[in-house]
Amino acid sequence: MTVSSAENVVGDATFSLSRLAPLEAILFDVDGTLCDSDPLHHYAFREMLQEINFNDGVPITEEFFVKTIAGKHNEDIALSLFPDDLQRGLKFTEDKEAMFRRLASEQLKPINGLYKLKKWVEDRGLKRAAVTNAPRANAELMISLLGLSDFFHAVIIGDDCQHAKPHPEPYLKALEVLNVSKDHTFVCEDSVSGIKAGVAAGMPVVGLTTRNPEHLLLEAKPTLLIKDYEDPKLWTALEELDKQAAAAKPTA
Repeated sequence: MTVSSAENVVGDATFSLSRLAPLEAILFDVDGTLCDSDPLHHYAFREMLQEINFNDGVPITEEFFVKTIAGKHNEDIALSLFPDDLQRGLKFTEDKEAMFRRLASEQLKPINGLYKLKKWVEDRGLKRAAVTNAPRANAELMISLLGLSDFFHAVIIGDDCQHAKPHPEPYLKALEVLNVSKDHTFVCEDSVSGIKAGVAAGMPVVGLTTRNPEHLLLEAKPTLLIKDYEDPKLWTALEELDKQAAAAKPTA
């Protein structure tokens, strides 16, 4: 990403986030957004695909993982990996998720600055939901391991919707469940499909460059790209949001 494109994204972010005031809610993806889980998913897919001699036994690359798997719903992954045998693909992804949960129980770590943002959200009494393409068992395990079970007011799963991300339905459902407006809510996401879903739902999206390449994320049109929740660009935008909210309050 060039310096000029980075500046454009940040400039748009401060404006776009500040016009959400007063902020009502933040919607979070889970994998790669709350926790750095993609390496665990990549490892599980790589090992299990190698066992069944996928790609003639050549291990899948990170590039293949990002393009074909990261952020996608399991049914779409199953179709990509096993286009001639969907049922086999679905069984494979189910077994892979069980392996992922074993790995996550031992190795899952939060995104840097997550608890700083959590406190900011709680201090302002904002509503919040987790919105994910992950199976419910995965989502609930990750949220629990991160100590966020009591933080979220709702957990929206792709399987609960007629369409998973990149379709906007999961994010639109979250707005409905929380009873908040898209005009006063923003999304945190780390994948192309997730950013596309948030944008299609009509909300600004803060994209995290946890694992996915910046140039791919930019193509999905996030409002802002940040490294993690300690990134000064995020806090500049949130400070501006606070100022706008304070200015809009009627004086006594």
